Formats: sequence, C-alpha cells, structure tokens
Amino acid sequence: MARTLEIVGEKWALIALREVFLGNRRFDEMVRRTGAPRDTLAARLKTLVRSGILERRQYSEHPARYEYRLTRAGRELYPVMMTLMRWGDEHLAGADGPPQIFEHRCGHPLVAQLVCEACGEPLEARDTMLVTAE
Repeated sequence: MARTLEIVGEKWALIALREVFLGNRRFDEMVRRTGAPRDTLAARLKTLVRSGILERRQYSEHPARYEYRLTRAGRELYPVMMTLMRWGDEHLAGADGPPQIFEHRCGHPLVAQLVCEACGEPLEARDTMLVTAE
C-alpha cells in the first residue's frame, strides 16, 4: 500500500488521473479544469508516466504537443478511484450532496462496491484474512 501511495497518494496525482479518466488528456486543459499549479501538475504527470500509469503521446508536431493516455495499469486504477470517490460522497459531501454523480451505461447511478470474485459477496474487513506467500 505504501508503494502505491508514493505514486498516486497525492491530491494532484489523483486529480490528474480523474481528468484523464474523464477524457481530458491535454496539459493545458487539465490546468484549466482543475486550477492545479502548472509546475505541480507537470511533476505529478511525470511521476505517473515514469511509473507506467500514463503514457505521453505526441498529437501535434508544430508546435510539439503531447497528451496523456492511460496504460493498462492506469485503467486498472479506475475501481480504486471510484471507490475512493464513493467514500468521500458518503462521508464528506455534506448537505449539498456529492459534487459529481456518475451513471453506468445501463442508466442507473454508479455506486462502486468491491465484491469477492469467487462468491460475489461484498468485501468486508471482518471477512478478510492475510495469507502470506511462502
């Protein structure tokens, strides 16, 4: 967990990932939409690229312009992001409710929930045990 948080555990890293998940892949667009300090956002994007979560792709030659795309490892962070958002919506949103609502393609509100792949039961800490590899 600590290794993961070293990469994605900072506010601007998570916000940058959120923007790419929402389809906002270009640096200037991310700065405009988030209000992130340019140097901070640039540093977080470099870390995400170096860590294999994002890849930087050129989309214009003159002038040279780049956008950020999710790698497989980056796409696999989506459930983590949605679960984190759900927690914030439940415990931090206040009287106004969540700032953003997402819908699944079926048209219903998206509510992230972790379940056991084998039996389908919701994940609860009391039902989990640590098994170490030999």
